[in-house]
Amino acid sequence: MQVFNFSKPVNFMRVKGMAVTLSMLLIICSLALLATKGINWGLDFTGGTVIEVSFAQAANLGQVRETLGSAGFPDAVVQLFGSSQDVLVRIPLRETLVQSQLGDAVLSALNTQFDSQVTMRRIEFVGPSVGEELKQDGGLALLVALLGILAYVAMRFEWRLSVGAVLALGHDVILTLGLFSLLQIEFDLTVLAAVLALIGYSINDTIVVFDRIRESFRKLRDSTVDETINFAITSTLNRTVITSLTTILVLVVLFYMGGALIHGFATALLFGIAIGTYSSIYVASSFAVLLGLNRADLLPQPVLVEGEGTEQQP
Repeated sequence: MQVFNFSKPVNFMRVKGMAVTLSMLLIICSLALLATKGINWGLDFTGGTVIEVSFAQAANLGQVRETLGSAGFPDAVVQLFGSSQDVLVRIPLRETLVQSQLGDAVLSALNTQFDSQVTMRRIEFVGPSVGEELKQDGGLALLVALLGILAYVAMRFEWRLSVGAVLALGHDVILTLGLFSLLQIEFDLTVLAAVLALIGYSINDTIVVFDRIRESFRKLRDSTVDETINFAITSTLNRTVITSLTTILVLVVLFYMGGALIHGFATALLFGIAIGTYSSIYVASSFAVLLGLNRADLLPQPVLVEGEGTEQQP
């Protein structure tokens, strides 16, 4: 199946300077947003209480929020959980109330307001120390993943391609975090899982392009570096686009029909895959070229064999 049928390679490298400049500007903007607005950390990281309650009939979320606000919980996050009768209430850390008192207060307020009986299904508490530990572990997981990929690509290909791949992954992660900072979307463990999945998805796409670049260097002996990379990217473009589109179709369904609990997960992957496709085409290869990638770096070195009669040193 072919989405594109080019008669000659597309000159992607013609705008590599503009692409790198655009990426640097986006990274600077994202870092500025992270420094000024920060990230809207979820209860998984900040600590708090999660309460799941069940209604006898479909719950009115607006009325539930109003009831909890009047009861002294204006910052409570209320969302459906699985069905229209199950509601998940997330309340930030309260130092003045213990967990059992908090659950009783929420249940009492809901039962007072609603005629139908409201029952508690579960209550969970995440302490601030646990949330801080999750932050550190999540950051460490991202760092280890990037370092592992740096080592793998350097061994399999060449250090310039390795640096380009890791810079492209860092580009994808920073821009995704910048989007969450700009829109103040809650960042919880599901979003962290999406960022880690994005790293795996993006590096897979980049490795496919790098494989074709190495093959093209061996086949196109008379082409320049830019022409060879243009040929490699163009030959993998159909695969890249089809893979991204099929993944995006699934994520769109999850975004609109998956519920509030995985809304952040779908958002991170939707944006990340779009940015990752761009970075696999432009950022990774462009940085490698700017670092001085050439044909000799990827071609096997000739083995010198001594001829007959050549004197050998003892």
